[in-house]
Amino acid sequence: MTEAAKSWLALGVALAACFGAAAAGGLATSRSVGTWYLTLHKPTWTPPSWLFGPVWTLLYAMMAVAAWLVWRKAGSSARTAALALFGVQLLLNALWSGLFFGLRNPGAAFADIVLLWLALSGTVAVFFRVTAWAGWLLVPYFLWTTFAAVLNFSIWRLNA
Repeated sequence: MTEAAKSWLALGVALAACFGAAAAGGLATSRSVGTWYLTLHKPTWTPPSWLFGPVWTLLYAMMAVAAWLVWRKAGSSARTAALALFGVQLLLNALWSGLFFGLRNPGAAFADIVLLWLALSGTVAVFFRVTAWAGWLLVPYFLWTTFAAVLNFSIWRLNA
């Protein structure tokens, strides 16, 4: 297999992993977003529901490209740690939807998103060490996750 073919395959794997996590989260979300979620008390600054899909689609694509850019840095000593951290945060990301929407447990989802935020913080830092482009591609995801954590906490407290 040529290096170019390996690179395209790696990008496909990164996209499949990220959108696989999105699909897993979407399955959990679909069970409650049109029913239970509508009954929750939410802060006035909660974004409209239609915004989440486009935002997450863009973020998952950016995450995949960032992981691919890190994968391409074969000579980097931080590459393995960066991709391992990426995998951890991606699992925590997928788990959040199952906890919040699937189990309808905002408290457990908040605990998960705190762990996600910590893992993502480490991932962003290590990605920047491997290649700045990859780090910058994760910054919008980090900011959105920070916002989502505050929103999750607020919903949990308003409905406790």
